Amino acid sequence: MVGSEGRPNAGPGAAAVALDDLPDGLVIADRDGLVVGFNRAAARLTGISAAAALGRPLAEALPLEDLDGRRWWPLTDPYGGLAIRTRQPERNLLLPGGSRELLVSASYLRERPRGPLRQVVVALRGTEARRRTERSHAELIATVAHELRSPLTSVKGFTATLLNKWERFTDGQKRVMLETVNADADRVTRLIAELLDISRIDAGRLEVRKQVVDLAAAVRRHVEGKVAAGIPADRFDIRLDTDLPQQWADPDKVDQVLANLLENAVRHGEGTVTIEVASAKEIVEPASWEHPGTPPRIVEGTAVTVSDEGSGIPEEAMPRVFTRFWRGSKRGGTGLGLYIVKGIVEAHGGTIRIDRAPGGGARFRFILPAGVPDFMV
Repeated sequence: MVGSEGRPNAGPGAAAVALDDLPDGLVIADRDGLVVGFNRAAARLTGISAAAALGRPLAEALPLEDLDGRRWWPLTDPYGGLAIRTRQPERNLLLPGGSRELLVSASYLRERPRGPLRQVVVALRGTEARRRTERSHAELIATVAHELRSPLTSVKGFTATLLNKWERFTDGQKRVMLETVNADADRVTRLIAELLDISRIDAGRLEVRKQVVDLAAAVRRHVEGKVAAGIPADRFDIRLDTDLPQQWADPDKVDQVLANLLENAVRHGEGTVTIEVASAKEIVEPASWEHPGTPPRIVEGTAVTVSDEGSGIPEEAMPRVFTRFWRGSKRGGTGLGLYIVKGIVEAHGGTIRIDRAPGGGARFRFILPAGVPDFMV
């Protein structure tokens, strides 16, 4: 039942919640089919004021149509039909003329099982969030298809050529083609790993297997790998704090974060790439995966900063850096790396941010909390 102040009645010890405090639209009709509840979110979603809806028959106050233009309430007939019905699953419905599209579900509250209706509760949601998700998925599929096409075409072409004309090539030519196939296979493997990481991050199931990690040694190892790959050694400036806390983290995931940030600095930045590792204690805002309303917290652990001396990232673009498909330039990449980096850091309970480096380039700084994990205590 709805109270006189638009609040559902609550049981003993439970706090009553005002209908207007609910994030989704809510419309309540009584046993006679008259609207007795119409919250602020419903008014916003439908463009119908509560004053215009309250006291009117449900079918008139909320005139919904299906995608074929048929009037919805006569089709569903909530006050008639089978008495075993308890709900209508969510579906896309339209207001007259197709002016607004809504996601609508309904619950039938009965006096007793299979008894007469006491209330019909209609929940309304906008379609924008679902459409954003659908667009994001479509964009992900398009990106994956594009990124997979090139290496797979190369692998198919070289293997078919070698199988058909093996005797015509010298050993050196065969080696070059096989090295290309191997590199393209690695590229496909990396992309598949990125997709798996994204699915786990989105589902909140990214596994982190913590153990003691030497972040300073990990940084040195990644820089040495870049130098071995042909990047001049004087392009890197490593600055290590001498008094670092014991750091627990997933070593494979830490390597993934460092590899992405260094690759980003080398490929998209210019000048000297500075990597700093130091102890840190900061007050940080809640991470994206935490519950809304979570207060700021103190993260005490190890901070790693990677900065360059390039042109940097425009101020207006910084909020989008850690989103999917963001690219700072047209120098390749899927635009998924920094999204995964943020997901990994936050899965560790840490935080990451970007700002402008003293030399004018981009500066990425992440902090991983130190201390023994809970499962070891």
